[in-house]
Amino acid sequence: MSPFIGELLGTMILILFGAGVVAGVVLRGTKAENSGWIVITVAWGLGVTMGVYAVGSISDAHLNPAVTIGFALIGDFPWSEVPGYVSAQVTGAFIGASLIWLQYYPHFKKTEDEGAKLGVFATSPAIRHSPSNFFSEVLGTFVLVLGLLFIGANEFTEGLNPLIVGALIIAIGLSLGGTTGYAINPARDLGPRLAHFFWPIANKGSSDWAYAWIPIAGPVIGGGLGALFYSAAFEGVIYSALWLFIIFFAVVQGLTIVLERRKNISEEFKEDVIHRRKVDA
Repeated sequence: MSPFIGELLGTMILILFGAGVVAGVVLRGTKAENSGWIVITVAWGLGVTMGVYAVGSISDAHLNPAVTIGFALIGDFPWSEVPGYVSAQVTGAFIGASLIWLQYYPHFKKTEDEGAKLGVFATSPAIRHSPSNFFSEVLGTFVLVLGLLFIGANEFTEGLNPLIVGALIIAIGLSLGGTTGYAINPARDLGPRLAHFFWPIANKGSSDWAYAWIPIAGPVIGGGLGALFYSAAFEGVIYSALWLFIIFFAVVQGLTIVLERRKNISEEFKEDVIHRRKVDA
């Protein structure tokens, strides 16, 4: 099996478990309905574990463009293979999400909440605030890639590494995931969001493309910072890309703050105009 197929299958397995548990919890009429956040985070962690077990010996089981890019930035992965890995990860995520749609087909029909349906496929913020949402995805993926490198620096009994990686995902979900649903993986969000967009899901509503840039840009920047920080702090190798990523993060974070303030001013102005019209009437 080629590494491309390995990454595709591994990411598909990850999404089968991850999107599957969300569907079970949020869709109407399932036996797992309303079983809660703990159930979701544990299943996502186990999904990563199973994906790593499945293809770790074939492709090293990145299953995440942020991981692939982060490793490439510090010389642990060849840049020439990055496009192939990323395309395999997005494709695998799309296939996995499509299978979940078929698995829960009658439950999508029974569910009226459009947000719940989108939540099976893609992430969305608990409170929509672009500066905070972007920061959450950066921090979560920073911790993910840093944690993966910590795990790789230690020796475990053969076969335990995937379990430790799964535990890391559960910990991130429980500690940092409540704000945005912790995409921490551009493929995990983009592939299923595309599935939501393309397939004729009953009364599905919007795919929320206005938000979609955050679970892509945030993890890429956070993963790059995590890998570059690890190299500088723990290996003593400082890449020039570290400063570029710090600047990039600061610029994007600053833009989100400015745009959010403009949005708030615009909304306040509209509310003021409506209030004056009511008073005048």
